[in-house]
Amino acid sequence: MSTPVLIPRGTRFTAEDITFYADRDRRSPAEALAGADLVVACPHGGAAIPEELAGFLSPALTRRLQYDFTDCSTAPVVRRWAELDPGVVCVVNPHPRLVRDPNRARPDDLAAGLAEAFERVRAAGPGNRVDLSGCDAVRPVTFSFLPVFTGWSAELAEVLAEVAAVGVDVYERTRDDLVARAGGATFLSFHDTMNHTTRPDGAVAVPRPPADRLPPVVALSNRGDEHGEPRGPEPVTMRPASLRALAAAHRVGFTVGDPDDVALNRPYLGSNEIVHTAARFPGVEAVQAEFLREHLLGPEATARLRAPGTDWPDLCPARVSRLALACKASWDRYRAHRRGSSRH
Repeated sequence: MSTPVLIPRGTRFTAEDITFYADRDRRSPAEALAGADLVVACPHGGAAIPEELAGFLSPALTRRLQYDFTDCSTAPVVRRWAELDPGVVCVVNPHPRLVRDPNRARPDDLAAGLAEAFERVRAAGPGNRVDLSGCDAVRPVTFSFLPVFTGWSAELAEVLAEVAAVGVDVYERTRDDLVARAGGATFLSFHDTMNHTTRPDGAVAVPRPPADRLPPVVALSNRGDEHGEPRGPEPVTMRPASLRALAAAHRVGFTVGDPDDVALNRPYLGSNEIVHTAARFPGVEAVQAEFLREHLLGPEATARLRAPGTDWPDLCPARVSRLALACKASWDRYRAHRRGSSRH
C-alpha cells in the first residue's frame, strides 16, 4: 500500500495506552516502577498520522516517506525489551514528529513557528535544503526536504494543537511522570536514523555527508565530546565515566567487531529530551541512543528500501527479539559495572 497510515479520527491516548513493562497483565505501573532502574522513551516511535490532519497532507506523501520521517523501528524493539527486562519501563509517543516533535523545545507559539518554517521552505525553493533551526518543532518538509503538508494555514496550526493535546502532549506528561516516580532511574531517549536520505521516488539511497553519518551500531550522547567529557560550560547529562562504561557494555551486548561501531556524541550530541530531563530532575542521568536504522532493519529490509517504492517493510519478530535481547544484555552489563563501582 502506498497511502499514509492514519489514526482514526477522535482517538484519544491515555498513559496506559503508551506505557509498557514486563508482566503488564499482572503488575500495575506502580509495581513496575518500584523495580525499574531505567525509563526508556521513544519520542519518534509513532508513525500513524491522526486522521484529522489527512486533508492537510501533501499528495506526494507516500507511506514510505511517512515512515522514513519517523523512528518507527524503535517502537517494536523497545516494547519487546520492556517485556523481557523487569528493570525497564518504556513510553512510546503515539504521534509522529509531524504533529509536534518532543525532542525539540516546546514552542511558545506553535503557529508562528510553523509559519516561519513554511516561509523558509518557500524562500529556499521546492526540494532544496533549508535550515529550520529554531522553528522545527513542526516541520513542513522531511529531512530529505520533501513536502509533508500542502501549505500554511491558521486552521492547520489549530488542528495540530488539537490532536497534539490527545497524543504527543500525553506522551510528554507520561514520560516526565515515569521519571519522577522511578526514584532516580536512568533515562534513555531511544532513536534511529539512516545514513541515507530519500529520493522523491522513495528510494532511500542518497548518502548523507560523512560528518552526518552514524557509526555501524549506535551513537550514545550526553551533550559532551567524543569521550563523554564536557565540551565547554554546558553540563553533560550523564557522567562521562558512566557514558564510557555504557558504550563498552554495548560493544559487548551487540558483539561489535570494531570499537568505533559504538561512538560517543557523534554525529549527534543529544537533543531536547535528555537536556529537559537532566534539568528537571537533578541527579537523574539522561542519555540519548541513536541507532543506525540499517542495523535495526537488517540487510534484507535495507536493500528493499534502497529501491524506488512507496511501502515500508515490517521488522520480523525474530529480529525484534534479537535486538531487544542485545539491548538487555548491554544494560545488564552496565548495571553490573555500576554495582561493582558502588562497592569501591
